[in-house]
Amino acid sequence: MVTEPTQPPLLSIVVPVYGVEAYLYQCLESVRADIPAGEAGTVEIVAVDDASPDRCGEMLRSYAAGRAGVRTVHLTSNVGLGLARNAGLDVATGRYVWFVDSDDWLPPGTIPAVLDRLRAHQPDVLMLDHLRVHENGRREVDASSHLLRGIPGVVRLADQPRLLRVQHTAWNKVVRRDFLTDLELRFHPGWYEDIPFSHPLLIGAEKISVLDRVCYLYRQGRLGAITSTRSGRHFDAFDQYERLLDWVRRRHPDERLHAELFQLMVNHYLVVAGNDDRLHPHLRRAFFRRVAEHYRRYLPAAGYPRPGGVAGLKHRLVGRNNYLAYAALRRAHRLTGRLRRAPEPARPDPAAAADPTAPETARAEALIGRGQP
Repeated sequence: MVTEPTQPPLLSIVVPVYGVEAYLYQCLESVRADIPAGEAGTVEIVAVDDASPDRCGEMLRSYAAGRAGVRTVHLTSNVGLGLARNAGLDVATGRYVWFVDSDDWLPPGTIPAVLDRLRAHQPDVLMLDHLRVHENGRREVDASSHLLRGIPGVVRLADQPRLLRVQHTAWNKVVRRDFLTDLELRFHPGWYEDIPFSHPLLIGAEKISVLDRVCYLYRQGRLGAITSTRSGRHFDAFDQYERLLDWVRRRHPDERLHAELFQLMVNHYLVVAGNDDRLHPHLRRAFFRRVAEHYRRYLPAAGYPRPGGVAGLKHRLVGRNNYLAYAALRRAHRLTGRLRRAPEPARPDPAAAADPTAPETARAEALIGRGQP
């Protein structure tokens, strides 16, 4: 049962909920307690119980009872993160919508800052900075956060193309709801659902605003999170990139944009392929083969800005579908990483002068050969 608010709010915060009873209250309270006094009707929370197997559904009913501006949707079967977001979007009434994951939370002062920026700039998309928060409490700046620096006013992606390289998630963007309709954007089923959703927002936007402050705390290492779950469902990334590139081909056919997205796609695939927390070793070769297939299928006719160094070498190996060389290179660099983390020996060891990774590195170089990249 969804009760309609008497006056449409400026901002709807959609929170999909599944298996997060330990974190749910913190998430909801970080939003509700941050709404400025006198602006209770400006923000609504739409929490979607995705048939959670724990006490989350009961907690949502209790939390919403007697709290104005908190609305709940209870799904009868589990549909996954993307489709649960769609269910919340379907009943959201705010001019803007923000998808906040239920195991994450907002730092104090976020809601007032977001509301002020929405009113001042009236953007299609408002981009936000975040911190990664580890289970031990350590907070880490995201590798892409620097790309948000020094962008005043309202811009388009053509003015600031670097924004396309900011982490492509739904939760670091507040979006005008009518703009989503104009772009015909919805979340698709499967993992990596942010891929065909997040990039088109920036590509299609006429007005992008950047709020250069930490507005989101992204929890790391939670049991059950897809980034720390070994599963064959990581192969869903291929379907999601196909959807993205099909959308771009139909709506914004531009070779430079295609080349930029192609590089980002291959980089992302290589992150997944090399991560032991995501792919079981027996799936890695098959995943690599799919990466090579997409490389051949989507390679821009005029080329693309391939990275340098080891990253560029991995791109070359994908282009050649050379898994043996990739595996050798991966082993060598993982061994190097372990040696760097090892404590220094108490006394100099003459044997340490030899590079223990040399056999694997030489094997990779021999397999690579010296043909065209």
